Amino acid sequence: MHCNSLMGTLILFLLFLCISGCGSTRTLKHVAVKLGGSVTIPCLYDQRYKSNRKYWCSGYYWYNCRIVPNVTENTLVTNYPAQNMFTVELNSLNVSNSGWYWCAVEIGNHVQPDDKDYLYLTVSTAPAVSVLGSRVSGEEGSSVSVQCLYSAAYQNKQKQWCRSTDWSCYTVGRTHTSQNSAVQISDDGKTSFNVVMTGLKKSDAGWYWCSVGDVQVPVHIKLSQNPDRVDQSDEGAQINTTVLVFSTVSGLLLLLSVIVLVIWKLKQECTVSNQA
Repeated sequence: MHCNSLMGTLILFLLFLCISGCGSTRTLKHVAVKLGGSVTIPCLYDQRYKSNRKYWCSGYYWYNCRIVPNVTENTLVTNYPAQNMFTVELNSLNVSNSGWYWCAVEIGNHVQPDDKDYLYLTVSTAPAVSVLGSRVSGEEGSSVSVQCLYSAAYQNKQKQWCRSTDWSCYTVGRTHTSQNSAVQISDDGKTSFNVVMTGLKKSDAGWYWCSVGDVQVPVHIKLSQNPDRVDQSDEGAQINTTVLVFSTVSGLLLLLSVIVLVIWKLKQECTVSNQA
Protein backbone atom coordinates (compact mmCIF):
# COMPACT_ATOMS: atom_id res chain seq x y z
CA MET A 1 0.00 0.00 0.00
CA HIS A 2 2.85 2.33 0.93
CA CYS A 3 4.60 1.51 -2.38
CA ASN A 4 1.45 2.33 -4.40
CA SER A 5 1.16 5.63 -2.56
CA LEU A 6 4.75 6.52 -3.38
CA MET A 7 4.23 5.50 -7.03
CA GLY A 8 1.11 7.66 -7.27
CA THR A 9 2.95 10.61 -5.76
CA LEU A 10 5.81 10.14 -8.23
CA ILE A 11 3.43 10.04 -11.20
CA LEU A 12 1.66 13.21 -10.02
CA PHE A 13 5.05 14.89 -9.57
CA LEU A 14 6.13 13.98 -13.11
CA LEU A 15 2.80 15.17 -14.50
CA PHE A 16 3.25 18.46 -12.67
CA LEU A 17 6.72 18.86 -14.16
CA CYS A 18 5.39 18.19 -17.64
CA ILE A 19 2.42 20.53 -17.30
CA SER A 20 4.59 23.32 -15.92
CA GLY A 21 7.45 23.05 -18.38
CA CYS A 22 7.06 20.56 -21.24
CA GLY A 23 6.26 21.64 -24.74
CA SER A 24 6.42 25.41 -24.25
CA THR A 25 8.65 25.81 -27.31
CA ARG A 26 6.63 26.28 -30.51
CA THR A 27 7.36 26.50 -34.21
CA LEU A 28 5.67 25.84 -37.56
CA LYS A 29 4.81 22.29 -38.55
CA HIS A 30 5.45 21.98 -42.30
CA VAL A 31 7.51 24.59 -44.14
CA ALA A 32 7.95 24.64 -47.93
CA VAL A 33 10.88 26.34 -49.68
CA LYS A 34 12.10 26.51 -53.28
CA LEU A 35 15.23 24.62 -54.36
CA GLY A 36 18.29 26.85 -53.94
CA GLY A 37 16.32 29.34 -51.86
CA SER A 38 16.42 30.34 -48.22
CA VAL A 39 14.00 30.46 -45.30
CA THR A 40 13.99 31.74 -41.72
CA ILE A 41 12.20 29.63 -39.14
CA PRO A 42 10.83 31.40 -36.00
CA CYS A 43 11.01 29.36 -32.77
CA LEU A 44 9.15 30.70 -29.72
CA TYR A 45 10.02 29.68 -26.16
CA ASP A 46 8.88 30.35 -22.59
CA GLN A 47 10.24 33.53 -21.00
CA ARG A 48 11.88 31.41 -18.29
CA TYR A 49 14.38 30.22 -20.91
CA LYS A 50 15.70 33.60 -22.10
CA SER A 51 19.26 32.80 -21.01
CA ASN A 52 19.23 29.08 -21.90
CA ARG A 53 21.16 27.80 -24.89
CA LYS A 54 19.07 27.53 -28.09
CA TYR A 55 19.90 25.05 -30.84
CA TRP A 56 18.70 23.44 -34.07
CA CYS A 57 18.60 19.66 -34.36
CA SER A 58 18.20 17.47 -37.47
CA GLY A 59 16.54 14.04 -37.43
CA TYR A 60 13.22 12.20 -37.18
CA TYR A 61 13.77 10.93 -33.63
CA TRP A 62 14.58 13.41 -30.90
CA TYR A 63 16.84 11.08 -28.91
CA ASN A 64 19.34 10.72 -31.76
CA CYS A 65 18.92 13.93 -33.76
CA ARG A 66 22.09 15.70 -34.90
CA ILE A 67 22.74 19.13 -33.35
CA VAL A 68 23.60 21.63 -36.09
CA PRO A 69 26.20 24.28 -35.10
CA ASN A 70 24.55 27.68 -34.56
CA VAL A 71 26.76 29.28 -37.20
CA THR A 72 27.67 27.45 -40.42
CA GLU A 73 27.91 28.32 -44.10
CA ASN A 74 24.18 27.59 -44.55
CA THR A 75 22.73 27.92 -41.03
CA LEU A 76 22.48 30.79 -38.57
CA VAL A 77 20.71 30.54 -35.19
CA THR A 78 19.94 33.94 -33.62
CA ASN A 79 18.37 34.51 -30.22
CA TYR A 80 15.97 37.42 -29.50
CA PRO A 81 15.43 37.26 -25.72
CA ALA A 82 13.29 40.43 -25.64
CA GLN A 83 10.80 38.62 -27.89
CA ASN A 84 11.13 35.15 -26.29
CA MET A 85 12.13 33.81 -29.67
CA PHE A 86 15.04 32.57 -31.72
CA THR A 87 15.25 32.18 -35.48
CA VAL A 88 16.98 29.62 -37.68
CA GLU A 89 18.10 31.00 -41.04
CA LEU A 90 18.70 28.33 -43.69
CA ASN A 91 20.37 29.26 -46.99
CA SER A 92 21.14 27.62 -50.35
CA LEU A 93 18.83 24.71 -49.65
CA ASN A 94 18.77 21.56 -51.77
CA VAL A 95 16.51 18.53 -51.90
CA SER A 96 18.71 16.60 -49.45
CA ASN A 97 17.87 19.25 -46.81
CA SER A 98 14.26 18.07 -46.75
CA GLY A 99 13.40 16.28 -43.53
CA TRP A 100 12.54 16.57 -39.84
CA TYR A 101 14.07 19.24 -37.61
CA TRP A 102 13.73 20.44 -34.02
CA CYS A 103 13.78 23.88 -32.40
CA ALA A 104 15.25 23.20 -28.96
CA VAL A 105 16.08 24.95 -25.69
CA GLU A 106 18.63 23.37 -23.36
CA ILE A 107 17.26 22.85 -19.85
CA GLY A 108 20.43 21.39 -18.40
CA ASN A 109 19.23 18.89 -15.80
CA HIS A 110 18.44 15.17 -15.56
CA VAL A 111 14.89 15.60 -14.26
CA GLN A 112 13.43 17.68 -17.07
CA PRO A 113 14.39 17.07 -20.73
CA ASP A 114 15.28 19.88 -23.11
CA ASP A 115 12.25 21.82 -24.31
CA LYS A 116 11.60 21.37 -28.03
CA ASP A 117 9.18 21.32 -30.96
CA TYR A 118 9.51 19.68 -34.37
CA LEU A 119 8.78 20.63 -37.98
CA TYR A 120 9.12 19.12 -41.43
CA LEU A 121 10.99 21.01 -44.16
CA THR A 122 10.20 20.34 -47.83
CA VAL A 123 12.64 21.62 -50.47
CA SER A 124 11.45 21.32 -54.08
CA THR A 125 11.59 23.00 -57.49
CA ALA A 126 7.88 23.89 -57.29
CA PRO A 127 6.80 24.24 -53.63
CA ALA A 128 3.12 23.74 -52.85
CA VAL A 129 3.01 27.10 -51.04
CA SER A 130 5.27 30.14 -51.46
CA VAL A 131 5.21 33.88 -50.96
CA LEU A 132 6.16 36.94 -53.00
CA GLY A 133 8.64 38.49 -50.60
CA SER A 134 9.27 36.83 -47.27
CA ARG A 135 10.46 40.11 -45.72
CA VAL A 136 8.08 43.07 -45.90
CA SER A 137 8.77 46.63 -44.74
CA GLY A 138 6.32 49.40 -43.91
CA GLU A 139 5.67 52.43 -41.73
CA GLU A 140 3.55 52.84 -38.62
CA GLY A 141 0.09 54.06 -39.55
CA SER A 142 0.38 52.82 -43.14
CA SER A 143 -0.48 49.46 -44.75
CA VAL A 144 1.37 46.45 -46.18
CA SER A 145 0.29 43.62 -48.45
CA VAL A 146 1.55 40.06 -48.80
CA GLN A 147 0.73 37.69 -51.66
CA CYS A 148 0.69 34.00 -50.80
CA LEU A 149 0.90 31.55 -53.72
CA TYR A 150 -0.32 27.95 -53.83
CA SER A 151 -0.40 25.10 -56.34
CA ALA A 152 -3.50 23.69 -58.06
CA ALA A 153 -3.58 20.77 -55.63
CA TYR A 154 -4.15 23.23 -52.78
CA GLN A 155 -6.95 25.30 -54.32
CA ASN A 156 -9.59 23.84 -52.02
CA LYS A 157 -7.47 23.81 -48.88
CA GLN A 158 -8.08 26.25 -46.02
CA LYS A 159 -6.10 29.49 -46.39
CA GLN A 160 -4.97 31.44 -43.33
CA TRP A 161 -2.71 34.29 -42.27
CA CYS A 162 -1.20 33.66 -38.83
CA ARG A 163 0.93 35.65 -36.39
CA SER A 164 3.55 34.26 -34.03
CA THR A 165 3.05 36.58 -31.04
CA ASP A 166 -0.24 35.00 -29.97
CA TRP A 167 -0.42 32.12 -32.49
CA SER A 168 -3.73 33.46 -33.83
CA CYS A 169 -4.88 32.96 -37.43
CA TYR A 170 -7.11 34.96 -39.79
CA THR A 171 -9.18 33.09 -42.36
CA VAL A 172 -9.67 33.95 -46.04
CA GLY A 173 -12.84 35.81 -46.95
CA ARG A 174 -13.20 37.82 -43.74
CA THR A 175 -12.10 41.24 -42.52
CA HIS A 176 -10.55 40.94 -39.08
CA THR A 177 -10.13 43.88 -36.74
CA SER A 178 -7.88 43.45 -33.71
CA GLN A 179 -6.57 45.87 -31.13
CA ASN A 180 -3.79 46.58 -33.58
CA SER A 181 -4.36 46.63 -37.35
CA ALA A 182 -7.24 45.62 -39.59
CA VAL A 183 -6.51 42.48 -41.64
CA GLN A 184 -8.29 41.67 -44.88
CA ILE A 185 -7.67 38.43 -46.81
CA SER A 186 -8.95 37.76 -50.32
CA ASP A 187 -8.50 34.57 -52.38
CA ASP A 188 -8.63 34.44 -56.19
CA GLY A 189 -9.50 30.74 -55.93
CA LYS A 190 -6.85 29.76 -58.46
CA THR A 191 -3.25 30.43 -57.52
CA SER A 192 -2.97 32.95 -54.67
CA PHE A 193 -4.53 34.83 -51.78
CA ASN A 194 -3.67 38.36 -50.77
CA VAL A 195 -3.28 39.78 -47.25
CA VAL A 196 -3.67 43.51 -46.57
CA MET A 197 -2.89 44.94 -43.13
CA THR A 198 -3.93 48.57 -42.57
CA GLY A 199 -3.48 51.02 -39.69
CA LEU A 200 -0.24 49.37 -38.67
CA LYS A 201 1.10 49.86 -35.16
CA LYS A 202 4.52 49.16 -33.71
CA SER A 203 3.22 45.98 -32.10
CA ASP A 204 2.27 44.59 -35.55
CA ALA A 205 5.94 44.08 -36.42
CA GLY A 206 7.21 40.50 -36.20
CA TRP A 207 6.78 37.03 -37.69
CA TYR A 208 3.71 35.77 -39.57
CA TRP A 209 3.08 32.91 -41.96
CA CYS A 210 0.93 32.04 -44.95
CA SER A 211 -0.87 28.78 -44.28
CA VAL A 212 -2.56 26.62 -46.93
CA GLY A 213 -3.74 23.23 -45.74
CA ASP A 214 -0.86 21.78 -43.72
CA VAL A 215 1.90 23.85 -45.36
CA GLN A 216 3.27 27.15 -44.04
CA VAL A 217 5.67 29.82 -45.30
CA PRO A 218 7.06 32.36 -42.78
CA VAL A 219 6.96 36.12 -43.46
CA HIS A 220 8.63 38.87 -41.44
CA ILE A 221 7.12 42.38 -41.22
CA LYS A 222 9.42 45.25 -40.24
CA LEU A 223 7.95 48.64 -39.35
CA SER A 224 9.67 52.01 -39.13
CA GLN A 225 8.30 55.16 -37.56
CA ASN A 226 6.57 57.56 -39.94
CA PRO A 227 8.41 60.92 -39.64
CA ASP A 228 5.18 62.78 -40.46
CA ARG A 229 3.24 60.92 -37.80
CA VAL A 230 3.48 62.14 -34.21
CA ASP A 231 2.68 59.57 -31.59
CA GLN A 232 -0.05 60.64 -29.16
CA SER A 233 2.25 60.21 -26.18
CA ASP A 234 4.90 62.39 -27.87
CA GLU A 235 2.25 64.95 -28.76
CA GLY A 236 1.07 65.00 -25.15
CA ALA A 237 4.64 65.45 -23.94
CA GLN A 238 5.09 68.37 -26.34
CA ILE A 239 1.89 70.02 -25.07
CA ASN A 240 2.96 69.57 -21.45
CA THR A 241 6.37 71.07 -22.20
CA THR A 242 4.78 74.06 -23.96
CA VAL A 243 2.43 74.68 -21.00
CA LEU A 244 5.34 74.43 -18.56
CA VAL A 245 7.46 76.91 -20.54
CA PHE A 246 4.52 79.31 -20.91
CA SER A 247 3.73 79.12 -17.19
CA THR A 248 7.37 79.68 -16.24
CA VAL A 249 7.77 82.70 -18.54
CA SER A 250 4.46 84.19 -17.36
CA GLY A 251 5.48 83.74 -13.73
CA LEU A 252 8.84 85.43 -14.31
CA LEU A 253 7.19 88.34 -16.13
CA LEU A 254 4.68 88.74 -13.30
CA LEU A 255 7.46 88.67 -10.70
CA LEU A 256 9.45 91.23 -12.70
CA SER A 257 6.37 93.49 -12.93
CA VAL A 258 5.85 93.30 -9.17
CA ILE A 259 9.52 94.17 -8.53
CA VAL A 260 9.34 97.15 -10.93
CA LEU A 261 6.13 98.35 -9.28
CA VAL A 262 7.64 98.07 -5.77
CA ILE A 263 10.77 99.98 -6.86
CA TRP A 264 8.66 102.68 -8.48
CA LYS A 265 6.53 103.11 -5.36
CA LEU A 266 9.60 103.28 -3.10
CA LYS A 267 11.11 105.88 -5.38
CA GLN A 268 7.91 107.91 -5.27
CA GLU A 269 7.84 107.76 -1.44
CA CYS A 270 11.47 108.86 -1.27
CA THR A 271 10.79 111.78 -3.57
CA VAL A 272 7.85 112.95 -1.41
CA SER A 273 9.91 112.66 1.79
CA ASN A 274 12.76 114.72 0.33
CA GLN A 275 10.38 117.46 -0.77
CA ALA A 276 8.89 117.65 2.72
